[in-house]
Amino acid sequence: MTTAEPRPRNHLHHDLPQAEALIDLDAVAENVRRLREFAGDAAVMAVVKADAYNHGAVPVARAAVAAGARELGVTTLTEALELRRAGIDVPVLSWLHTVDADFAPAITAGVELGVSSTRHLASIVAAARETGVTAVLTAKIDTGLNRNGVARDEWPAFLQDLGRAHAEGAIRLRGAFSHLAHADELGHPEIDCQRDRLREAVADLSRHGMSPEVVHLSNSAATVTRPDLRFDMVRPGIAMYGLSPIPEVGDFGFRPAMTLRTRVALVKKVRAGSGVSYGHRWVAPTDTTVALLPMGYADGIRRNLSGRFEVQLGGRRRPQLGRVCMDQVVVDLGPDGDGVKEGDTAFFFGDGRHGEPVAQVWADLLDTINYEVVTGVGGRTVRTYVGGGGGERR
Repeated sequence: MTTAEPRPRNHLHHDLPQAEALIDLDAVAENVRRLREFAGDAAVMAVVKADAYNHGAVPVARAAVAAGARELGVTTLTEALELRRAGIDVPVLSWLHTVDADFAPAITAGVELGVSSTRHLASIVAAARETGVTAVLTAKIDTGLNRNGVARDEWPAFLQDLGRAHAEGAIRLRGAFSHLAHADELGHPEIDCQRDRLREAVADLSRHGMSPEVVHLSNSAATVTRPDLRFDMVRPGIAMYGLSPIPEVGDFGFRPAMTLRTRVALVKKVRAGSGVSYGHRWVAPTDTTVALLPMGYADGIRRNLSGRFEVQLGGRRRPQLGRVCMDQVVVDLGPDGDGVKEGDTAFFFGDGRHGEPVAQVWADLLDTINYEVVTGVGGRTVRTYVGGGGGERR
């Protein structure tokens, strides 16, 4: 997403973006408080990876911490250091790294490092020796997802290397965690198997004199459905942004934080028999009026949504016509235009308060998940923050 450049207001120009993602920080805070209810006595780690699921890492992190999140989770070192540079000093865990990453700045900044192999551990130990600062680690344990995490066949060697680094003082093991493969499939037996493997790994660490202070397993789906998996902390992501981790079950009381909107660039008449947009895949059956909206697939309006979605505009849902283009889409206003004017606001998706669809509607149309819908917004789209001390644009 782009950064809005300030400019003076006058009778010709308005400091309003054409393509805008409105981020409601009050919704983020409400969702965090709701997650704290689900978490019970366990702490909440707010996951703000991928620029807070494309909502803006620093503003979202501040809103989440103010609402009671105790820790923050990211994937990359760059993401973690951005939070530190912004003055955010709560525990931050970063868990996905290449083996040759430069760990020294993160160690110096007090970033907690997830470690997933003996090779990664060796790189972190070398960086800790170089800086003279003890690295704070969390062991990422592969309990069955077979993605990131210490593999089972490497676990004995990892324990030995970790113990030596601990005895040397190069590292301090703070936590242990894993990630679920079937959390959104209620009752799946693999969930309990992964829980048991995590418990076994924690017991192994304790036998080697490195009892973790914090153990966590639950993502959003497990947080809202499996209170027995809370351990010391839960680690929700998508629910914090108001999107359901299990849409077929319900929304669990969360409120979407992102509203995608634009302003009408042009209103024009189209005669019966005239085609609209590339390839004339839609031809007007009668005389009608259309509105041109200045957002397209370069901004996250997926081309394979062409002719399949509706936009809330002028108090009604309006069907999108023809192909989605790189920079623009066209919607039908009916024969008389229904009072819609150039400059009016059109809503693609949001929290539904204006009558617009929610992101899950697009996810269903695209046969994907709501995560991909919100993280796919970009291009020239400008973020505007409201609530939680918002009002800034980025």
